[in-house]
Amino acid sequence: MNVGRSEKQDSDIRQTPHVNINPFTPDSMFLHNSERQCRRRKRTHWNDSCGEDMEASDGEPEDETIRPAKRITITESNMKSRYATEFHELEKIGSGEFGSVFKCVKRLDGCIYAIKRSKKPLAGSVDEQNALREVYAHAVLGQHSHVVRYYSAWAEDDHMLIQNEYCNADAISENYRNMRYFTEPELKDLLLQVARGLKYIHSMSLVHMDIKPSNIFISRTSVPNTTSEEGDDDEWSSDRVIFKIGDLGHVTRVSSPQVEEGDSRFLANEVLQENYTHLPKADIFALALTVVCAAGAEPLPTNGDQWHEIRQGKLPRIPQVLSQELLDLLKVMISPDAEKRPSAVALVKHSVLLSAAKKSAEQLRIELNAEKFKNSLLQKELKKAQMAKAAAEERALFTDRMTTRSTTQSRPSRLIGKKMNRSVSLTIY
Repeated sequence: MNVGRSEKQDSDIRQTPHVNINPFTPDSMFLHNSERQCRRRKRTHWNDSCGEDMEASDGEPEDETIRPAKRITITESNMKSRYATEFHELEKIGSGEFGSVFKCVKRLDGCIYAIKRSKKPLAGSVDEQNALREVYAHAVLGQHSHVVRYYSAWAEDDHMLIQNEYCNADAISENYRNMRYFTEPELKDLLLQVARGLKYIHSMSLVHMDIKPSNIFISRTSVPNTTSEEGDDDEWSSDRVIFKIGDLGHVTRVSSPQVEEGDSRFLANEVLQENYTHLPKADIFALALTVVCAAGAEPLPTNGDQWHEIRQGKLPRIPQVLSQELLDLLKVMISPDAEKRPSAVALVKHSVLLSAAKKSAEQLRIELNAEKFKNSLLQKELKKAQMAKAAAEERALFTDRMTTRSTTQSRPSRLIGKKMNRSVSLTIY
C-alpha cells in the first residue's frame, strides 16, 4: 500500500501545474493555505492509522497551494500576438528605461488602456526578474484609488506587456513643460493623495522605492469623490483630478528586501548606504522632493554638494511663497534621520493637510447648500404656479356653472300636459 501511495504522490507531482508564486502576496494568504495543508497531513495520518485507504480530503477541496518545481520564464509564457488581436494602438504616450507605453483601445469593450511594452527581449536577461517584479506588484497593489489600476500582463516574442489603466498624463511634468507650477492648495492636494497611496502600499508590507514626478499620474474626473479612505478622518477627495502612483518596477518587501535603487535625485541617503531598516521612510523622502518639484524648484541634482545638502535636511529653493507650516512639513519629510520622518499614516492625518482637506470639504458643502437653496426656490415657484393654475381652473369651472344656471332660469316654463289631448265628459240630467 505504501508503494502505491508513493507512486500516486509522484504522479501528483508530475501533474502539478508550473506557476509562479507572487512574492508580494500578503503572508496571511500563505498562512491560510499552510494551515489547510497541515490539516490535510493530519487527516492522512489518521486514515493510515485506521488501515483505510481513504482520500485525505473527506469531501473538502484539495489544498490549493501550488509550489512549482521551477519558475515559469517569459519564454514559456509566450503566446500569439494578443496585442495586435485584442488592441488597436492609438499613439505612443511615454518611454522610459524599461520600455514604451502606448495608448490603446481594446477592440472588444471599446475602452482605452495603457499598454507598457519592454524595449528589448527579456528572456534570460537581468531585466527579466525586474519585469516580473512589476507584474507581481501590480497584481497585488492595482486595486486602490491612488495606485494605477492593473488589468493583465503577458509575453510576446520574449517582450513583457502590461495592460494598465489609462491616465491622462504625469501631472507634474505636464505642468513643468507648460511653465505652470502647483499652487499651495494643489501641492497639499498632491501630497495628501499620494500619501494615501503610500499608506496602502506600506500597509501591504511593501515599499515603492521609485517615487518621483514622472511616476505620479493624474486621472481627471468631473465627479467629486467624497468617499473616505478606511481609517481616514476626513471625507474629502479632489474634485479636479485624482493622483495615482504608477511604475511599480522597483517595489520590494519591507522584510528581506531586494532593493533596486531608483532615481538618484530622489534617493534617500540611508538607502544609498544600504541601510534598509526604515524603507517606508525612503518613500516619504522621495515624496517630499516630488512636491518640491511640483512647486517649481530647479531640476534636482544627481550628485555633488547640493545633493548632499538636501540629504542633510536643506530644502531646495522654491520660486513661490509657501506657508511656513507646509515648508516645515516638507523639511521634516527629508530629515537625515529616517525615524523622524512622518509615516504615510501620520501624513494623511497631519493637521497641515487635514486643514486643507476640511477647507475643500467646506467649500463643497457651501456649493451643495447653494444648490439646495436654488432647488428650494424652484420648488416654491413651482408650487405657486400649480396653485395659480388650480385657482384659474376653479374660476373657469365656476363661471361655466353660473352661465349654465342663468340660461336655464331665463327659459319659459313648460306646462305638464300642455300638448296632451284632454277628454271632456258631459253629464245631462
